[in-house]
Amino acid sequence: MPVLVAAGSALLAFYIMQARLDVAVAKEREAVSEARILLESHKKAMEETLKATEEETKRKALDQFLADVRTEERHYVRENKMLFMNRKSLVLQERIFFRNIPLSSWVEHEMPVEEGADVEKLARTLAVFTPELMLGPDPGSRKQLR
Repeated sequence: MPVLVAAGSALLAFYIMQARLDVAVAKEREAVSEARILLESHKKAMEETLKATEEETKRKALDQFLADVRTEERHYVRENKMLFMNRKSLVLQERIFFRNIPLSSWVEHEMPVEEGADVEKLARTLAVFTPELMLGPDPGSRKQLR
């Protein structure tokens, strides 16, 4: 009888310890899964932050590049004399610069001008390389040479 009680007690102790071990393993697995989820969320947040930083850097580089791109324009009035006629025309020349390096040659536009017309206003409407079209940072970056 004592051997049977000892064997029963050992078996009962074994099952109790097995249950405790199962509970401990379950808690460890839960902790590991929570840590894994936390790491995944940190990884996603880090990737998003990295992408945002790259986009901001690219945007700043483009803004700096566009700040260095400017236009230069000059205009004058050309008179063509044919027999008994005097014909005036406005000649507008423009070119694009990057810092001090010309990116294009002079682009020339010619438009006939009537007497009493506003030459400055006509020159502004005739311009092709306007800062608004070039997406330049500020409209004051244009130079006018006469």
